[in-house]
Amino acid sequence: MLGYNRTTPVLQSSTMPDDHTKRTYYAPTGGLPSQTERMDPRAVLTTAYAFIPAQTQADITTSALPHWEKTRLWVLARPMSGFAETFSHYLMEVAPGGGSTQPEPSPHAEAVLFATEGRWTLQIDGNEHAMKQGAYAYLPGGIDWTVANDSNEPAHFHWFRKSYETVEGIEKPEAFVVNETDIDPIPMPDTQGRWATTRFVDPTDVRHDMHVNIVTFQPGGLIPFPETHVMEHGIYVLEGKASYKLNQDWIEVEAGDYMWLRAFCPQACYAAGPGPFRYLLYKDVNRHAALGPIVR
Repeated sequence: MLGYNRTTPVLQSSTMPDDHTKRTYYAPTGGLPSQTERMDPRAVLTTAYAFIPAQTQADITTSALPHWEKTRLWVLARPMSGFAETFSHYLMEVAPGGGSTQPEPSPHAEAVLFATEGRWTLQIDGNEHAMKQGAYAYLPGGIDWTVANDSNEPAHFHWFRKSYETVEGIEKPEAFVVNETDIDPIPMPDTQGRWATTRFVDPTDVRHDMHVNIVTFQPGGLIPFPETHVMEHGIYVLEGKASYKLNQDWIEVEAGDYMWLRAFCPQACYAAGPGPFRYLLYKDVNRHAALGPIVR
C-alpha cells in the first residue's frame, strides 16, 4: 500500500534527493506584455483541449472573489460548455495582509491547495498550518478553513475545486496537509526513474473522487503511447520545458503554461529540456460515469 495509512490519507515517505528540495516554481508577476513584445501564438481552444500560455497571466486577465481581501486570481479552468466539466482551477495571488475568513461559498465543494511561492497560514477547523513552497492541503467540503498572508511578500498558490460526489456507505476523506518533499515520487515501471508521480493519496482509496498529483520527467523521459482515458485533466507546468502532444498536435510547453484536456483526448509527452519537467495534474477518479436520461 505504498506506506499509506488509511486513517491519515498521506503517503509517508523517506528522504527526497537534494534536487527535489531546491525548487523554483513558476509564479506569475502580472503586468502587461510590452507593446514591442512578440505575441505568443500558441493559445488555442479546441473541442478536445485548451492551451493557455503563461504570457496570458497578465493584469487584465485577473479576477476577484467575494470575501477575499488583497487578493486576485487567474481562472485557468471552470465548468462551461465545451470546456472543463468536473472542476475549476484558480491561480491565487494574495498580497501581504490579505486572505479570507470565508473562502468557499459552497458546502459541497472539496478543494486542493498547492503552494508555489511565499509563506501564508492555512487554518482548518481552528488548527493552523504554515504553508510554503510545496505545501499541499486537501479540504473536504463543509469544513471551516481560512487563509491569511501574514508575511511581507505575496503568496501564490493553486486552488482546485470540485463538487464532491457522495456515495452511500462510503465516508468522506479527512482534511490533511503535507509537503511534497515528504513524499517519494513513484517511478513508472521500466523508465529508470525518468518518469515518476508524486501521489498525495492512495489511488485505491475510493473515498477520493479527484486526484491532484505532481508528475516529473527527467530529461529524455517520455510518455511512449497516446494516453486516452475517461479522466479529464488540468495540467499546470511548474518548471522546465517539454513537447506535449494534445490530440493531434505537438506543442512546446514551459513553466507557467496551462493545458486542459477533455476526457479521451489523446496525450503524450517528451521531456527534451535541460532539466526536470514537472507539472500539477488534476483528474477525476473513482466514480461511475454519469448516464443520460432513460429514453422509453
